[in-house]
Amino acid sequence: MSSERPGLRSRSSGLCVVDKPTGMTSHDVVARLRRIVGTRKVGHAGTLDPMATGVLVVGVESATRLLGYICADSKCYNATIRLGQSTGTDDADGDVLTTTSAVHLTETQIRAAMVPLVGEIDQIPSSVSAIKLDGKRAYQRVRAGEQVEIPARRVTVTRFDMLGIKTAGGQPSTDSEVGDSEVGDVIDVDIEVECSAGTYIRALARDVGSALNVGGHLVSLRRTRVGRFDISQACSLEELAGLERPVMIDLTAAVATQFPRRDLDSSQAATLRHGVPLSGVGIAGPYGAFDPNGEVVALLSETGTAAADSADGAARPLIVFPAA
Repeated sequence: MSSERPGLRSRSSGLCVVDKPTGMTSHDVVARLRRIVGTRKVGHAGTLDPMATGVLVVGVESATRLLGYICADSKCYNATIRLGQSTGTDDADGDVLTTTSAVHLTETQIRAAMVPLVGEIDQIPSSVSAIKLDGKRAYQRVRAGEQVEIPARRVTVTRFDMLGIKTAGGQPSTDSEVGDSEVGDVIDVDIEVECSAGTYIRALARDVGSALNVGGHLVSLRRTRVGRFDISQACSLEELAGLERPVMIDLTAAVATQFPRRDLDSSQAATLRHGVPLSGVGIAGPYGAFDPNGEVVALLSETGTAAADSADGAARPLIVFPAA
């Protein structure tokens, strides 16, 4: 009997940390997990392109309400930039638009082109991104033949490190000219990036290539961390399908892992379960509130947002979770 028939698994709330394979969309992963866990209430935090692999945090049942907050956290990636070619999508899935020899470049020159892309930067996303323009995805407009201009967005690149350089033939380089005519005109740069939500790694590849006047695009991308969840916790879809309890991280553990913690007494927990704010305790950002049994009650905020105006110093619930 198939292990993916609806209703055969526990529908407990929590997270699955998936090691997404190449060739699948994030929506494909969600569709597969719906069959594995036996419920349609499944969503993901942060889209990965089909060519990308790595950490995709997936929420099940009540944990889907955490995904927006997890998605807003920082992320880490390992990737490879190919210098010497630009593509229509800024990655390997697009048609090559220009080819310019990059064999003259040195490691020092490439590092120098990366430096201005660290810190708070104004980044123009790829025209085939999923950003909505007047209610329609940018890539949908491009495919419909429209000219798309996406305004720059402020993002933060905390780290943009070079891990190594190799020629098209796979040979490591020195700090002399990276390439040679026997292996082709393109060179590959392995990188590691830590960045804020909304940062496009393929735009970094494009901008490095543009700064060096040779063009550039992304040929591989692997996400190694989303918020507090990293690749060491991730399982393949096949591994999850073989587990009796594929929801790896239950709701309480998910909140405890991702957010700061506040422990409540029984009276405070009861008050909060009715949606009534508590007195603030000075914890910055969204944080988890836990009852005396250690079960999560709510996600609270003392910062000013549409959901939690902290003018009076109160801790207001962003989410109240059903009692276990």
